[in-house]
Amino acid sequence: MVNESFIKEFILLGFTRQPQLEVVISWVVFCFYTIALLGNMSIILLSFLDDHLQTPMYFFLRNLAFLDLCYTTNIVPQMLVNIWGKDKRITFGGCAFQLFNDVTLCIVECILLAVMSYDRFNAVCKPLHYMTIMNSQLCQALVAMSWVVSIVNCMILSPYAMSLPRCGNHHLDHFFCEISAMVKIACVDTTAIEVTTFVVCLIMALVPLLLILVSYGFIAVAILKIKSATGRQKAFGTCSSHLIVVSIFYGTLIYMYIQPGNSPNQDEGKLLSIFYSIVTPSLNPLIYTLRNKEFKGAMKRLMGSKKHSPDTRGY
Repeated sequence: MVNESFIKEFILLGFTRQPQLEVVISWVVFCFYTIALLGNMSIILLSFLDDHLQTPMYFFLRNLAFLDLCYTTNIVPQMLVNIWGKDKRITFGGCAFQLFNDVTLCIVECILLAVMSYDRFNAVCKPLHYMTIMNSQLCQALVAMSWVVSIVNCMILSPYAMSLPRCGNHHLDHFFCEISAMVKIACVDTTAIEVTTFVVCLIMALVPLLLILVSYGFIAVAILKIKSATGRQKAFGTCSSHLIVVSIFYGTLIYMYIQPGNSPNQDEGKLLSIFYSIVTPSLNPLIYTLRNKEFKGAMKRLMGSKKHSPDTRGY
């Protein structure tokens, strides 16, 4: 067997067999990455600078925006360098770092979306006790828990995937170091890691999704009990953006990793990976800001006022 220490780099193939398609994809990715940078940075800055956005909801939204920034930046710069340049290589260390971040950030987003649904549950179902329940200590603890659980699970998957024998094969048929692509180039039986990955994905995706569905079940019941149409519309409006984001993210993720039957073919898998890791983080700030009057108001205040008094104490 070839000593794995000789493999010091990987070659990211992307769509090298279809160079014209690859160029088109690269420019689409560049556009979405620009949107992701501007949109998510705007959310982070506005939620820090505007006094009206110092609430648990915007604390979690700020964390989601930071997460999406990390998610896209982990993949896009290296991807564009490889597509636009002649050098398709990535070092072993760079690949391990990219894989670790990809797995960690994906799991964090699953858990954080569930945490945000719990926040919406308290806002709609327990409005009088909302600020008492969702105090700063609990909010910070929930975010910290998301990262700890994600890192622990990543430490199970990432080293396992990187340590698989490859018998000298270092050509990854992907745009970045994605776990399924790493497993496919192994030259040993990969049943164990495939089962491990499936179980981790199943737990880390479906358990938060179940919590989201339960939360929104209670929210739906609470909304139906509201007598005024205006009240129902306002309550639904606080949840609709989150529901859209959850549907897009989980729909793609479940189809990608835990769908029954056959997995997507390699080219389809690459496009799906681009969608959930680059396109979705670009859509999130648009979905939240365009449908949110408080964000629009914060933007107007920021643009029209010379004096601001940011107060981020507590969150």
